[in-house]
Amino acid sequence: MFTRLATRTLAVAAVLLLFAVPAQAQDMDEKPGTIVEIAQSNDDFSTLVAALKAAGLVETLSGEGPFTVFAPTNAAFEKLPDGTLDNLLKEENKAQLTAILTYHVAPAKAMAEDVVGMEEAPTVQGQPVQIMVEDGTVMLQGDNTATVTTTDIQASNGVIHVIDTVLMPPSGDDMEDKEMEDEGQ
Repeated sequence: MFTRLATRTLAVAAVLLLFAVPAQAQDMDEKPGTIVEIAQSNDDFSTLVAALKAAGLVETLSGEGPFTVFAPTNAAFEKLPDGTLDNLLKEENKAQLTAILTYHVAPAKAMAEDVVGMEEAPTVQGQPVQIMVEDGTVMLQGDNTATVTTTDIQASNGVIHVIDTVLMPPSGDDMEDKEMEDEGQ
């Protein structure tokens, strides 16, 4: 009796595996979602998604790309001074929000192994973000510094690297100083 029960159990398990394995193989063959779809599917990026919507950037970052997005988590947005995010999400501050968000986007696909070899990366916003590697940790610098906490989240239109701080583009004075240095003045 035990043998019949064990045989039936094994037969049922084998049938279930036959149906489960093709479903898993199909999932592995599927192309990853866009940067926006991946962000929307992860609760840690709900604030970023809300900001992208407010800035009107969802369609752009759902496009062909390729893009590299340095994506701040909800915890990164929580580090902003009180009221900053609410203020940025207002319609009248859309240009400022767009500038901040596009400072987190490079107009190319750069995997972690590429990023560690760079001193700076161009951004869609126009000003490059500075890249530093200290003790194996990658940090990005604008007016403030962010640490890359997770790398190489593949998207169909690029890659996401998670950061712990919302990057602020360098102020105009910083850029003027850098331009003067570049010109040798």
